[in-house]
Amino acid sequence: MINSAAILNEREARDAKATLAEIGRALSSELVLESIVAGLPPEVVNGYRRALASQRADLQAHLNAYEAAKGGDYSELKRFAGNDPGVALIVARIARGYSQKDLARRLGLKEQQVQRYEVDRYRSISLSNYRRIAHVLGVRWDVKLSDGATPRLGSGWDFAADVTATDVKKVIKHAKEHNWFKDNASELAGEESHNYLQRYISDHILNYGSPTLLRTGLNIEHSVDDLLLIAWKSRVTRLAEPIIANRKIEYSGLGITWLCELVRLSTHEDGPARARDFLLNHGIVLVIEPQITGLKLDGAAFLVGNTPVVGMTLRRDAIDNFWFTILHELAHVLLHYRTGLSSGFFDDIDNTNVDGIEDEANDFASNLLISNEKWNRSPARISKSADVIEKFARDVGIHPAIVFGRVQKERRDYAIFSNKIGRGLVRKWLLRGQ
Repeated sequence: MINSAAILNEREARDAKATLAEIGRALSSELVLESIVAGLPPEVVNGYRRALASQRADLQAHLNAYEAAKGGDYSELKRFAGNDPGVALIVARIARGYSQKDLARRLGLKEQQVQRYEVDRYRSISLSNYRRIAHVLGVRWDVKLSDGATPRLGSGWDFAADVTATDVKKVIKHAKEHNWFKDNASELAGEESHNYLQRYISDHILNYGSPTLLRTGLNIEHSVDDLLLIAWKSRVTRLAEPIIANRKIEYSGLGITWLCELVRLSTHEDGPARARDFLLNHGIVLVIEPQITGLKLDGAAFLVGNTPVVGMTLRRDAIDNFWFTILHELAHVLLHYRTGLSSGFFDDIDNTNVDGIEDEANDFASNLLISNEKWNRSPARISKSADVIEKFARDVGIHPAIVFGRVQKERRDYAIFSNKIGRGLVRKWLLRGQ
């Protein structure tokens, strides 16, 4: 499945058409839909059906923009592409009516070289070669200095002007404690470590965009939180990149029956570790990176290329929190792949001041673990007996800590069954060697 980025070549257009056809079959035939959602609760199926309809509309709009650009009207494609200078060259090629082979011939290059440039969105091209291609395509490009009012790009701290040296030291301290830096960089002191971290974050912004978008689902009150968040995301992305490259991961959001098997993994003592391997086999990378002090974050979901990445901090080492958080983030992946995942979702699970998208993810996760139908009919919902609750967990095939956690939340009493939510049983499986 392709993400919310603009469609920029014939291969991506063919993939889009194939995906549209698959989605169309699923939405027009209950039999086909049943085959990709079998065994899941009605609430989950209905949410997924709505997500498919939304994805179809979004994907069709991107395909229409690409086809229109080939016919000479590239206004919509330009809008979808945004301000990326590399993507601007690809849009210009399409608007000119050139194939990759045509452009390669005009540049005196092999077609494969142009293909490599475009796959990388021209990120690794030299300035002289960029200027050469821009000239051939008739693209004007200007370098403008900031007038002081316009935020500058390039510096790792530009997005958070009020960050102090103390704030930066907090991130550097975390980075050194958790082995962010290669070779002897962890031994760097003072200005050297400051500059190293600044490059670390700046490289991430250059490749994956501005952190001004990283606010969905997380209330940010001070600019320092921007620094903590983008630093944390930079690290998770760095850990995910080699996994994606080495495993050649391909994600398909069509077909979610595997969620039933994922939930059943919670019954195993090493369920969290099994979940990480299981998700990798389904094209989703799970990365654990402890939160930086001061960042109230449980989990995140975002894209690295076309690959969904789920990041978790495990700030609460408990079975119930782990399984709800991971399913909440997977809800974002499955429901919002084309409608927000490219910007990302960053979640404090305890935050009750959330929007409709977060409510949707909460409902999806909750019903995956225990369907409303089963929960409303169960005596465990109102029972004071641990035995009754544990029997219900066995009957539905999930870890009892998950049920005890739901009881605590619904009754708004976190003192009851406090020894039953699986404290201290997650980190040991996912933070070994970290």
